[in-house]
Amino acid sequence: MEWIKLIGILIILVGFIFKFDTIAVVLIAAFVTAMVSGISIVEFLEMLGEAFVSNRLVTLFLLTLPMIGISERFGLRQQAVVLIEKIKSLTPGRFITLYLVIRELAGAFSIRIQGHTQFIRPIVNPMAQAAAENKYGKLDEEDEEMIKARAAANENFGNFFAQNTFVAASGVLLITGTMKSLGYDIAESAVAQMSIPIALIVLVLAGGYNLLMDRKLAKKYSKREDKGGQQ
Repeated sequence: MEWIKLIGILIILVGFIFKFDTIAVVLIAAFVTAMVSGISIVEFLEMLGEAFVSNRLVTLFLLTLPMIGISERFGLRQQAVVLIEKIKSLTPGRFITLYLVIRELAGAFSIRIQGHTQFIRPIVNPMAQAAAENKYGKLDEEDEEMIKARAAANENFGNFFAQNTFVAASGVLLITGTMKSLGYDIAESAVAQMSIPIALIVLVLAGGYNLLMDRKLAKKYSKREDKGGQQ
């Protein structure tokens, strides 16, 4: 009968396969597991409440979603696009590289502006798309997806390779704590200092990567314009 306690996993699998509401599926799975395990409803609610309180910082992420939706609804994306359209010389690759510079500088000062949901989707990607359309005209769907992916990738580059440039970053503290527990005398500032060259190397490589994207788009859409003029 101990196997019956794994029924929650089955419920989650079935719910995900049939694409039911995620939160409802998880709550139902937890409730059923508690019932078959001999946990009373009151105890289950207490456990649920304690888990919510102990992980309340995680739930703050859920509060950002409606805020982002409201911002988009009242013109945040449109205003960002209008701003980019006024800069004629800006290409999507240059803009994304500029964001990467800002992202790494923000990481060095522990300023949290990142996030695919909070920042890339509502602001960075629309601005990069606007820069591309302003430069090359109407884009193909595959190129729109490429720019979208490139914007998300540069967020990952900046987050992963520049996060330890701040002396009190969690990664820096983890590294120094682990090394000190092994008997190595290492300072947090030394770890942050050694992370700076890595961030700069990534910035150069990603900038070149984005430049190649610009050249690819320019070549593709210049040929299209030539064909249109000949016709």
